[in-house]
Amino acid sequence: MISEDKVGKEMILQSTMYQKQNIDLSSAPWTMHEFFAGSGLVAYGLRGMFAPVWANDISEQKAAVYEANFGCERFVLDDIKNIKGADLPFAHLSWASFPCQDLSLAGSIGGIHASRSGLVWEWLRVLDEMDDKPKILLLENVAGLLSTNGGDNYRVLHMALVERGYQCGAVLLNASHFVPQSRPRVFIIAVQEDCPIPEELVGDGPCWLHNSAATQLGRELPGWVWWHTEKPSRRAVSLKDIVEDNATFDKDDVLRLVPERHWDKLRAHDTVYATGYRRTRNGTQQLELRFDGIAGCLRTPEGGSSKQYLVVKKNGQTHARLLTVREAARLMGAPDSFELPGSYNDGYKAMGDAVAAPVAQFIGERFLTKIAEAVYND
Repeated sequence: MISEDKVGKEMILQSTMYQKQNIDLSSAPWTMHEFFAGSGLVAYGLRGMFAPVWANDISEQKAAVYEANFGCERFVLDDIKNIKGADLPFAHLSWASFPCQDLSLAGSIGGIHASRSGLVWEWLRVLDEMDDKPKILLLENVAGLLSTNGGDNYRVLHMALVERGYQCGAVLLNASHFVPQSRPRVFIIAVQEDCPIPEELVGDGPCWLHNSAATQLGRELPGWVWWHTEKPSRRAVSLKDIVEDNATFDKDDVLRLVPERHWDKLRAHDTVYATGYRRTRNGTQQLELRFDGIAGCLRTPEGGSSKQYLVVKKNGQTHARLLTVREAARLMGAPDSFELPGSYNDGYKAMGDAVAAPVAQFIGERFLTKIAEAVYND
């Protein structure tokens, strides 16, 4: 007879082995290239739809996260400037979440030709070098892509796609539809101009997916597609639902930076979950909170002001701490089984510099799979 103790140990061992198994992304009808793949949340969001056959990033920390969850057989850790299009396997889709620093309103706004965001031109070079190009392209970046430099940063990219024989349009989608985080991002969906697009995916003008900047661009640019789909159902999860209850509140000193108008809101309720960033206003540092049940947009943790604080009022006490890495992952739609190796900063950067998985899933289900069925089954 096997002892209960031995059975228990075997169950623990089996559980540990199971947890360490890579997430299987291979079972999907379509394939994709992942440029600027980061921690792999796009791959996770598109699982079952598009299987990555090749992925690339230059960050060792992000590569460690990707490989810990999906394995390393398809991941190429290298500068995109060293990638040759002729060496890549065929894929139905090319997804490129190119760097945003030069397009973000929080960054230098160097523009689409600056050193970091300008790497999108390297992606286009790789595309030009492919013998059999993907008929579907997806580019992702911050909302500033549409508005900075009077819209010219988007215009020049749009025309580069049109000149290569693609019809395309940009949509603005906020992760707050799916997770309690405000994270608006631009998605450019491009399809080869000689390929059919399902009628249900195209409107005759702007819809909820187009802000004023996208609307203006769409009305003036050739080859623009007014992508259309119905709004997702209302999100049920709030900020308090993703909080790790056992995390230590060790940053109460920042409460002195909370402005009085925000203390008034804290005092007005018995229980409050709020997030905030440190900002400088009129030469004075403040911890500005938001009380709408969602977190502010996650950032990379290069500076102290780039880390988001959680303030909780409960049982008559108010305390503060930084968001945990697991909370950041939950705000990006990653499951708790998603491994985040490395330091706090490594994990926070891997999440803060990624695409929210449910957003990638929505784009995949509503647009990319339907386009692939029309394009490749035509």
